[in-house]
Amino acid sequence: MSIDSPNKTSPISASNADIQDALTDAHDQSLRMALIQITRDEALLSDRYADREVLHDFALEVISGISDGAQSVATDLPDALSVHQMMQTMVDGDIPKEYVPMMMQEMSLIEPDRWYEDIPEEKRAELKVAVIGVGLSGILAAIRLQEAGISFVVFEKDSEVGGTWFENSYPGCRVDVPSHFYSYSFAPNHSWSSHFSPRDELFKYFNEVVDQYELRQHIRFNTDVSSAEYIDNGRWLVTTESGDADEFNVVISAVGQLNRPRLPDIKGLNDFKGTTFHSAAWRDDVDLSGKRFVVIGTGASAFQFVPEISKEAQHVSVLQRSPPWLMPTPHYHHEVQAGHQWLLRYVPYYANWYRFWLFWTGCDAFLKTLTVDENWREPGSINAASEKLRESVTAYMASQVHDDDLLSKIIPDYPPGGKRPLRDNGLWLAALQRDNVDLITDPISEITSSGVALAGGATIDADVIICATGFQADHFLWPMDITGRDGVPLNEYWGSNPRAYLGMTVPQFPNLFCLYGPNTNLVHGGSIIFHSECQVNYIMGCLRELLTTAHKSLEPRAEVAEAFYQRVDDANRKRAWGIPEVNSWYKNREGRVTQNWPFRLVDYWRETHELKKADFFWR
Repeated sequence: MSIDSPNKTSPISASNADIQDALTDAHDQSLRMALIQITRDEALLSDRYADREVLHDFALEVISGISDGAQSVATDLPDALSVHQMMQTMVDGDIPKEYVPMMMQEMSLIEPDRWYEDIPEEKRAELKVAVIGVGLSGILAAIRLQEAGISFVVFEKDSEVGGTWFENSYPGCRVDVPSHFYSYSFAPNHSWSSHFSPRDELFKYFNEVVDQYELRQHIRFNTDVSSAEYIDNGRWLVTTESGDADEFNVVISAVGQLNRPRLPDIKGLNDFKGTTFHSAAWRDDVDLSGKRFVVIGTGASAFQFVPEISKEAQHVSVLQRSPPWLMPTPHYHHEVQAGHQWLLRYVPYYANWYRFWLFWTGCDAFLKTLTVDENWREPGSINAASEKLRESVTAYMASQVHDDDLLSKIIPDYPPGGKRPLRDNGLWLAALQRDNVDLITDPISEITSSGVALAGGATIDADVIICATGFQADHFLWPMDITGRDGVPLNEYWGSNPRAYLGMTVPQFPNLFCLYGPNTNLVHGGSIIFHSECQVNYIMGCLRELLTTAHKSLEPRAEVAEAFYQRVDDANRKRAWGIPEVNSWYKNREGRVTQNWPFRLVDYWRETHELKKADFFWR
């Protein structure tokens, strides 16, 4: 694996036969747009080049020409009008103009703004930033701070980088966003082995990014931050569990939402004499073969590891409170074709346009299906499109099951999208129908020394209990003690209702920024890396203002923040995940959605693209 540049490809040294072989695996829409950008020949927009054979003949001529020097590659970036026309041709449909700037940035078709070059190095170095966490968002923040020449330290509680991709190592763990989109826009990887990469490759990718940007010198590993206290005049005191304390001007929390496992509140959990662990703290030292397992939970993690452990286990009892919707993804475990990999690596702009394709096809269109029609009355759905999707996915799931009792357990009673849907290629339901696997919906009464007692009176003997019960998602920044202006503790300011302006800043907490903060989780599409890039770009805009003015601190105006919270809450109540009938980790104890962004991706990009100075107090 290697980290690549979005607008640079490796020199081509291949025969025509090799090029033809690669073209058989081409994503033709991406290939066609790449050829337009290489040649600037707009004739390729005509329907003639929608024909695969015609397109491949022309591609062979161009690519072989690049190889032998007969074909030049246009290096000037196309303008917005041309890109818009190409996008619409590629998807064979209308794309609103408001998406073009966002997509051009995502595709690296806009030159980055190196604003910091106009500020003396000494002044940039005087601003000191603490980044807490070195998962995908923390790495991103570190890269941008280093590029800008701003002094920073990254605190990481673990011994390695990667965040969730370091901590989660259970069997079958992999991403559910296409790999070529689940990567930084400026650091693509053209060598992903699978369309949805397994955990080890993702962990390797983030490590290689860290090494390429030489970030390890800035990271304090095995260092858990215990508190951050605002002193005054744009200064924070950050203290670690070991008692070390340092002053910083800015604190960026990159701990995210899913970093502290939640164990179930079940009577007797500590009385079990066998082995108990959370799926996010997988015990590699435990021999799984021939064991009797109880798995508590049927969310995203259990969905991936149950099919794996069931191959070796004596028996697996899966305890389910609520079933997930399964979204058909036949290629979920498929490898990337060798020819496609070759084109990504060697053909200029092919990867840029493939990223656009993945982004657009998994972007905002699905949001309409997740939006409540107040006149809709059918149970289990929220509008006509939702009902159609429910019927389609129900039929898909039913086609895999040949037992009426099991079928009654696996079809959710809530609308699609109400809880996190899971990408499915048939392995989950196949595992549930193995002779050594049972799906149990009877509630747990208590954990005993030998297993689990159910509410109906049955008992399950077990050697191992695995808790696939999610994370402390509503405890943002927990267990750190964050104290803001005038001695206000963040845990008291928030209580069980965390809120932040644009998911990043909080009134009374100057110069504190959250990455993957409240109401920034994506449900309807996109990639969390996209949101993180939006957030870090916004934060860098804030730091730019601090560096170019006499101001020492900023915090959002309370009235601006409150208006934002109201707008988000109103929209979330009209989404599938926000209706009263649905309970999930997206909501707090009071039923408010604290996790999800309810609007389009382009809306978040627009709101974070440029800093609105009037939204903040500057001191």
